[in-house]
Amino acid sequence: MKNNFFENCHDKKSISLRLKELEVGKVGFYSVGLYPASLAYNSAMQTDGNSLLLAPRLGRDIFGAFSEQSMNELKPNIVEKIKKMSSTIQDGISRVYTLKDLFLKCELVVLSANSNHIENDLMEACKLRESLGRENVVIACLVGSFTYDEETHSPSLLCQKNINLAFFSGFHRHGALRNPLDSFTANFCHPDSLNALLGSRLLDKLSTNIQVSSGVHNVEGQYIKASKNISSIFAGFGHTFHKENPGLLPTLLTLLLHQCLDQAATVSMSRVDRKTIYSKEKLPLTEIGYGVQMIEAALSKEGAMEKVRDHTFSQLTAMIADVKGSMMLPVSGKPTRNFQVGQILATQMRRVKRCPLSLRELIDWCKLEGLSQGALEGINSLKYWPEILRKYSLSFHDTSMINLLYLSIFSTQDVKLDAYDIMTNSRELTMFCQESVRPKSSFRMNQLLKNIDRNDVLEFISEVVLGNEFNLSKFDDLFSSNKELVEVKEFSSYSKIKNNFYDLFS
Repeated sequence: MKNNFFENCHDKKSISLRLKELEVGKVGFYSVGLYPASLAYNSAMQTDGNSLLLAPRLGRDIFGAFSEQSMNELKPNIVEKIKKMSSTIQDGISRVYTLKDLFLKCELVVLSANSNHIENDLMEACKLRESLGRENVVIACLVGSFTYDEETHSPSLLCQKNINLAFFSGFHRHGALRNPLDSFTANFCHPDSLNALLGSRLLDKLSTNIQVSSGVHNVEGQYIKASKNISSIFAGFGHTFHKENPGLLPTLLTLLLHQCLDQAATVSMSRVDRKTIYSKEKLPLTEIGYGVQMIEAALSKEGAMEKVRDHTFSQLTAMIADVKGSMMLPVSGKPTRNFQVGQILATQMRRVKRCPLSLRELIDWCKLEGLSQGALEGINSLKYWPEILRKYSLSFHDTSMINLLYLSIFSTQDVKLDAYDIMTNSRELTMFCQESVRPKSSFRMNQLLKNIDRNDVLEFISEVVLGNEFNLSKFDDLFSSNKELVEVKEFSSYSKIKNNFYDLFS
């Protein structure tokens, strides 16, 4: 899809005119749920509200996502300003804005629906934009989960299927957005650096409390949000079930964060436009806020260094803050809805002393606590988790925590017993976290050190010391030719979960 602010600009005069339009341009949010409405509330508190327009989905109320208690806390004068942001007078009659209105009046349109509607919304938006002759209006999304492609029978990221689709993300608790003193950061990502810069300027005007930075990592941003939503469930579980074991939480939360970012760095390597976002940018990344132009990770494979991850996106501070914030228990107000799912999971597992029998049971638990299924983006992503691992060749080493959560919900009852034992025992879970950061070779080396009374083991370790190198082929030969080395190893919780996970999806 074509998606830039200068689609119909072919000379300096038209470009100059377009820049002036963008400087006074408006932003529109379509399909107004809890987050966009809360963002509008913040905008109405801090500004005149003229930079933002809202268009609810057909048949929906602009405040429909708010609870009765939340509605009672809203200030009437600000509510009236939000109603003006979402309505117009036509033939003397007031009506709410539609998606068509947004394309006619705005320069940036954000499709804010979740995964249940976003693909159809995007198709409708592209057709509508073309029919109106407004091809230079940029379309962005907020969606934080994977969508399922019926043609290929595999899940995917919307930004990967539509590489030029912009992505807006930041960490905003809905209640905090209604706090006049709180402040927030966000990122607006578009694969073209100049469009990213202009889009972030438009969004930055929505409120003095919100600072929006530009980035080019739309694919990575969307993956991080999807993975973060799942990880936030585990974080909520850890905070609740192990609140009496504070030593575990730093380890658990740090590992969830690092694995989320390492996964995104692996996904980044699969971008079809990865080279162009660094070599053919109109503005160097350092000019739009990045500290350096590129951050890559490499592994030694067969004597050569092979690039395996792209961590350049990690310079997008607001995006990393989104991950961290989603895993924190707030001082006041409620945590994110995905975090609340984890809290509910912990409470119920403590009550029934087992993992949920099925996804249906977990969803029912959530409904009893007032969480609707449509709002559970983390669960929507978790359903596709094994296919995501296969699609992006993500290693168990980088995904162990989400894998454990997946097995606790979707596996057989026998495997769930193992998952329950690990998740509910502080020492076992700490050990699982520790083993998650150890590669297989490290575990095997420890096994060798337990067998230093054997001559072949002593000889191998001596060669490593004298030669100052680790011969991987000899190492593997040593284990393959000595079955007892494998047999004496401790069948750890990590190994058990790993084997169960691969057995389940082999």
